[in-house]
Amino acid sequence: METTKNKLSQEESIFFEKLRNYLDIPLYFYGSIQRDDYLPKQSDIDVALFTDNIKSTITKLQTFLNVDKSDFKSFVWILNYDNNLVKGYKVLYKQSENELIVEFSIYDEKYKYSILEEHNGKKNLPFYATYGLVIIKYLFYTLNILPKEWFVYFKNLILTKLVFIKEDDFVVL
Repeated sequence: METTKNKLSQEESIFFEKLRNYLDIPLYFYGSIQRDDYLPKQSDIDVALFTDNIKSTITKLQTFLNVDKSDFKSFVWILNYDNNLVKGYKVLYKQSENELIVEFSIYDEKYKYSILEEHNGKKNLPFYATYGLVIIKYLFYTLNILPKEWFVYFKNLILTKLVFIKEDDFVVL
């Protein structure tokens, strides 16, 4: 998952290459960037980072992205893959000039296999779920006629009821 199913723009590719070199760790892409429901310049790009030193990686990421330390949110996640309880950190980064929105998740290296398996289990969706996601994303992102609460509701409905992916258990600390 160090590469993406959907092509990144030139600006996005340069951004992620610079970040990869700066952090000196691989970037693992997951979510819609790895599926057919990705909408360029509209969908966010999800990136997982695995490290032996979370504090150092957060500091480096904070410097690279020019964000406040308070922007990093601590969370715990019960993985559906193996029921492990995982602690991590998330930060949402928005770069308006390139319309780039990235959600970074930072984890301890010891959870890498389980988390990647969890993400891989959500890559291949049935065609009807993909079409449903594309429709609600179009209504939300392009036409701006679907409220965010409805978008989240319908997205979860499609993934949990039509695809039978167990809803993730996240708790923000």
